[in-house]
This record gives sequence, structure tokens and C-alpha cells, in this order.
Amino acid sequence: MTAEPHIPAGASAAAAEGTTVPSLRSYGILGRSIAEAAGSFLLVLAGLGVSFFNPSGGLSAPLAFGLVLAAAMVAFGYISGGHFLPTITLGSALAGRTSWKAVLPYIVAQLVGALFAALILWVSMTGHPQIPETQPFFAAVANGFAENSATQFPLAGALLTEVIAAALLTAVFLGAGTRLSSAASAFAVGVTYAALLTFLVPITGGSINPARSTAVAVFAEPWAIQQLWLFWVAPLLGAAITGLIYRSIDFAVPGAAVVVEEEIVEDEFLEDDGELPSEAAEGTAAPAAGTPRAEADDAAARGFFEADAPGNSSAEAGSTEATREDGEQDGGNAPGTPRS
Repeated sequence: MTAEPHIPAGASAAAAEGTTVPSLRSYGILGRSIAEAAGSFLLVLAGLGVSFFNPSGGLSAPLAFGLVLAAAMVAFGYISGGHFLPTITLGSALAGRTSWKAVLPYIVAQLVGALFAALILWVSMTGHPQIPETQPFFAAVANGFAENSATQFPLAGALLTEVIAAALLTAVFLGAGTRLSSAASAFAVGVTYAALLTFLVPITGGSINPARSTAVAVFAEPWAIQQLWLFWVAPLLGAAITGLIYRSIDFAVPGAAVVVEEEIVEDEFLEDDGELPSEAAEGTAAPAAGTPRAEADDAAARGFFEADAPGNSSAEAGSTEATREDGEQDGGNAPGTPRS
């Protein structure tokens, strides 16, 4: 569920409607990276927790991963766009939906969140008197192929299935974030993730998420680290394929309008990463003159996730009131009108 609008990559400035919108700068790259780390932490902690401590219970591990991914998108997606997987981040960037300046911070944050979640689980099991070794727990849920696959799938089969699964998940993310509301998008991505993991568990253990694979491999047996490369290459390859397909489709759209980003000077704590709020896809106008930058940007950042909720006209009301007050302080003249 991406917070960026669907702006065709091939749209030219000559076809622009003249619409100007503010960048999605409210939280800055640091705040958005923290949100990605928090979502990744939640995803890996809950998913692995179910895998470890409730493997044969009423909630399967793939379904737990899917439900938690949907919940993380709703909880943190309005801040960062709700990626939480390096796969989705790369695919979104290649599709032109995410700035390349955000890709490395996002992926690092996702890795940190996943590793911290695995560390919490490792520490909790280490102190348990009935768990002499923790490596077998992590090895049981680690991703592998050939002799380390539950069904002995060879390298080629594991690579192919992981590539296809990652490509499909990325396609659902990009399509749902463009067409659906926030809750519906989160549901679509979460259900798809759960279904694809259920399909992959007998083959590779179910990856799609390189951050999750890395976090488990660090605490598992040595073979997990040796085979980890596949679970970075395959998901990222699948995401890249989907991202490039979406971008080529955008280039092929004739006469598409482009949204021109408003030029706002940012301070060093609110670094612009080039992403746009979703209202821009429908041609939302720029905030009125005199609107405080923080309020305007915050309203824009939340718009994708609250556009379908009633009573969300407060940002517009505040913008109008700020404009009126500026006019009164200026001696009753409209903004931009010279004094007599």
C-alpha cells in the first residue's frame, strides 16, 4: 500500500495540467525509515513467534505473516508507504513510485527491524530451561533448497518459484496501492502474502522477504547463511521484473498528465525524498497561501489512508482559515495583492 500516487513515468511536462502538490515531507527520511523498521520488526516477531511456539495451532505461520503485514501497513503505512519488505521497496522504486534516495535507508531499516525481532526471540528462548539449543528452532524455519528443502526442491525450482512469488506480490502491492483504499490495499497485500507463503513453505520454507530470511539465517545453522544468497537474488529479481513492467506500461500511456512537485525549501531535518502524496493522482490543488508547511504536508501524507473516512475536511478548513488570517494581518488585502 504505497502512499505515492500513480504518476505515469512517461508523462511529459507538455501534457501537464498545471497541478501543483507538496512533497510527502512531513516525517522526513529518518521518520519514515523508523516506521519501516517498526513494521519489519512487528512482521518478523509475530510471524516467527507463531512458527516457533504454535506450529500446529489454529493459526498457521503463513497466515500469521499475512495478517501481521496487513496490520503493519495500516499502522505505519501512512508514514512510510508501508513497504516492510526489501522486495517491495525495490519494485516500487523501479516502477517510479518511490524515490531512489529512500531505497537504501528503507532496506537498512527493514533489516534492522527483522534482526532485532529475531534477537528478541533468541534471547527469550535462550533463558528457557527446557530449550537447550536455539539453533534448531531457527534452522527449522530457515529458507533453503536441495537437501535443506522440505521436499528436496533443487536450486532451479527454488529460484523460479521465489522469483514468481515476489513478482506477484509486488504487482498486487503496486496495483492495490493505486486503485484501492488503505484498508482494502492492506487486506489485498496481506492475503496475497499469506497465500504465496503457503505455496512456498514446502519448497523453500517461504521467503519473498530477504530481511526475514537474513534474520533467521543469522541465528540458524551454518547452511542457512551459505544458501542465503538465493533468497536475496530471487525475490529482488522478481520485484525488479514487476517494477520494470509497471514502468513500461506507464511510459506507454499516451497523453497522461504529470503532477509537478511544489518547490519548497526544506531544512536538514525534513529531507525531501521525492515521493508525492496520493491525492496528486486525481489532481489535488496546492495548499492555499499562508498554510503552515507542517500542517499542509501532514495532511498530504495522511490523505491516502484517510481519504475514504468521513470528517476529514479539517486540513482544508485550517488552510482556508490561515489564508483569511494572513489577509487580515496584511491590511485586508488578498495574498499577493500589492498594498495601495
